[in-house]
Amino acid sequence: MTAILLTGATRGIGAACADAFAGQRLFGTGSADGDLADPATPARLWQTALDALGGRVDVLVNNAGIFEATPLDSADDAWLAGWERTLQVNLTAAAQLCRLAVRHFQAQGGGRIVNVASRAAYRGDSPAHWHYAAAKAGMVAMTKTIARGYARDGVYAFAVCPGFTMTGMADDYLASRGGAALLADIPLGKVADPAEVASAVRYLALEAPPSMTGAVLDVNGASYVR
Repeated sequence: MTAILLTGATRGIGAACADAFAGQRLFGTGSADGDLADPATPARLWQTALDALGGRVDVLVNNAGIFEATPLDSADDAWLAGWERTLQVNLTAAAQLCRLAVRHFQAQGGGRIVNVASRAAYRGDSPAHWHYAAAKAGMVAMTKTIARGYARDGVYAFAVCPGFTMTGMADDYLASRGGAALLADIPLGKVADPAEVASAVRYLALEAPPSMTGAVLDVNGASYVR
């Protein structure tokens, strides 16, 4: 069985990923395990996962994230605080975990990273979510850099870029932006189910051939194609 650390495992895409990893040795984290806005949290999570999984992690899935609006006309300090919080949770915490994973994988002869990014990494997002798009674009760039830098060590890195997915975050956003209009922008005519995204995550984590390292899979109903 594969030992997997999955962040944000308690709802939405994360909960679907936890289901998809049934039969594996899974350590899933949620908000009760620590606030990723605290820079000290990722190292604690990593060590807790190592302890729970017998000292070995084979796959890291960075799924935890936040989607909080920071309007352009916010007060300067509030706007900056929103950026810093979103970048810490959505990018820097994931980078901290990736660093720990890469070093662990180098020592044990290999491993895999799957980063759950977003369509926003390529297409951008709403005017109140510059920071979210920037963080997810950074996650994609980080994934590609890890893939290029450590493939010779047996360390493989992948990303998944969902569009709208029927999670709590997406429900609120669809309602606030006029759901019918947004759905009209998705050729498939529906938002993704979390299980669809989880199937892509599972494939990359357990089955994708090594030559796919660096790949980014889109799951967005053809609402953005590259």
